[in-house]
Amino acid sequence: MAISLLLSNFASDMAKANTEEQFKGVMLECRTLFEKKLHDYGASWRILRPSSLTDQLYIKAKRIRSLEIKKESFVGEGIRPEFIALINYGIVGLIQLEKGFVDVTDMTPEEAMALYDKHANEALALMLKKNHDYDEAWRSMRVSSYTDFILTKIERIKEIEDLHGATIVSEGVDANYMDIINYAVFGAIKLKESE
Repeated sequence: MAISLLLSNFASDMAKANTEEQFKGVMLECRTLFEKKLHDYGASWRILRPSSLTDQLYIKAKRIRSLEIKKESFVGEGIRPEFIALINYGIVGLIQLEKGFVDVTDMTPEEAMALYDKHANEALALMLKKNHDYDEAWRSMRVSSYTDFILTKIERIKEIEDLHGATIVSEGVDANYMDIINYAVFGAIKLKESE
């Protein structure tokens, strides 16, 4: 009995270590794309007001759900790039919450990348804490559930925005962005594993 418990604990520890490495790999992929887009467009996203950013997240998540249901893409791009976009827009959302929106781009690429790294590290830290408590439950979930949970988080953000932040018991917009990022990372990991 003790040996089977030891093996079970070892397997759980190995999965958690693998989750951290996979998470970091997806975040590196996202960071690389973000940096390239920052080169091409600058920090043009700085002008996005909260409602516009929420709508951008919504159309990305809605496209994933549509592709999951229809099983066909006329544009030719699959689901995984949309999860990557959700991660990057989630981090943009956290930056915008911290800095506020502006009328003219006001951030150097170096400043943008420093803020990106800060919030990406916060997302990793949160995932590690939750993954400890939930014990790798995300691995048994369907990718479509991540999509639905992301859409639910977006709906919650819309409600919080409509209430002008005057909530009674709910988490704030930042917590919802973090959950969107983490669910999207899990989706990206699982889709890569199934390739």
